[in-house]
Amino acid sequence: MTDHDVSFLRDLDAECSFTESRREQYARDASPHHPSTPDAVVWPETTDEVSDVLAAAYERDVPVTPWSGGSGLEGNAIPVEGGIVLSTKEMTWVDADPDTLTARVGPGVVYDDLNEALAGDGLRFPPGISSGDVATIGGMIATNASGFNAVRYGETRDHVRRIEAVLPDGEVVEAGRNVVKTSSGYSITDLLVGSEGTLGVVTDATVELAGIPAEKRAALVAFESARDACRAVSDVIGAGVKPGAIEFMDAQSIELLNENRDDLTLAERPTLLVELHGNTSGIDEDYAFVEDLCRDHGVVEWIEPGDEMADVWEARREALPAARAYDPDLDVAVIGDVVVPITNYPDIVERAHELADEYDLLVPLVGHAGDGNLHYTPLVDRDDEDHVVRAMAYNNEVVQAAIEMGGTATGEHGVGIGKRGFMSDEHANTVDVMRAVKDAIDPKGLLNPGKVIPEE
Repeated sequence: MTDHDVSFLRDLDAECSFTESRREQYARDASPHHPSTPDAVVWPETTDEVSDVLAAAYERDVPVTPWSGGSGLEGNAIPVEGGIVLSTKEMTWVDADPDTLTARVGPGVVYDDLNEALAGDGLRFPPGISSGDVATIGGMIATNASGFNAVRYGETRDHVRRIEAVLPDGEVVEAGRNVVKTSSGYSITDLLVGSEGTLGVVTDATVELAGIPAEKRAALVAFESARDACRAVSDVIGAGVKPGAIEFMDAQSIELLNENRDDLTLAERPTLLVELHGNTSGIDEDYAFVEDLCRDHGVVEWIEPGDEMADVWEARREALPAARAYDPDLDVAVIGDVVVPITNYPDIVERAHELADEYDLLVPLVGHAGDGNLHYTPLVDRDDEDHVVRAMAYNNEVVQAAIEMGGTATGEHGVGIGKRGFMSDEHANTVDVMRAVKDAIDPKGLLNPGKVIPEE
């Protein structure tokens, strides 16, 4: 990283800071990747202010890294080349339209805050993410985030109708229309969603909403083996059932969750957390059907938590903090995020366990099993070089296995820094097309440099 002259920010309207303490707050996100301190931080409040910052930085060849909630897990928002961090956290408007099931929102709106504002109308923005208390809509759009509820409701991309964004040179564009469908030209909206701020900074979005389900029924299901649990997931999805959520937790992750919470005493076995959503009595039929499918695969325990379900979900959201808190001498080396076709889910879980044994690593596994998503967090002593090297080799082999199964290196965390090395393996020469798009929109390579597209 080299120092950049960012004094021109003082002549713009947006609030900015050059103090070391403020800059260091934006040197890293929630990922394990190495921090990098920017030369300045700026907090625009309007699209015009974002445009002014980008135009001035572009003219002076100063890199700009967009920043949203800072909850990214692949170094997506780390300013690896210094320059300016542009935070959209002050852009927090919400204008809901219950009649059209949409809301116009600012990129700085926190996910949980948005759903709290919508709840009075019986609506919500449904992708469902574990970091909803800090993650923002801008960040979710940037990484095409999703989570627990994606198996039924889809990813962020499935709910974005319209985007206003500022391109690297300061030009403001609007992509998409506030309609259910369109076949009018290239989908620039879909291009911007998931681009991780490398093509433009989202300053306003219209998102599609869903009704809060009137009925929910849930179960905690323990199995003899991880393969049994994963085969049950494959059968449930293959039968056409659309659960509101179906989460996998291996025995190791259950042990860590129990240790992290005094009020939790789950059976330390491979476990599914199943939740069905509905508005009619049909939910009872689906529930019975799912139970029958699961019991075909060696169910050891079937528990309907009832009023305690909120506590169970809170514990599941704490899977990553529980891993980090397990041993003060160990830290999370990498946060895995692979996805495979649902029929291969038992295979990727089995392979992840086999590799953990081969590399002698402690690796708890959890996943949004219903859409084939697996998360893994190898724990290492960062002062032990061999330990870290083994964890990196483990990650490499799991990702390669997922790709070979027809899957992807990242399902919801984005490419950021950590997954750039796998892009060519997954996409082959299509990476060249991605690079051409980046070069066309950002020929100077100044917007969120060092992310997504690998070096040639």
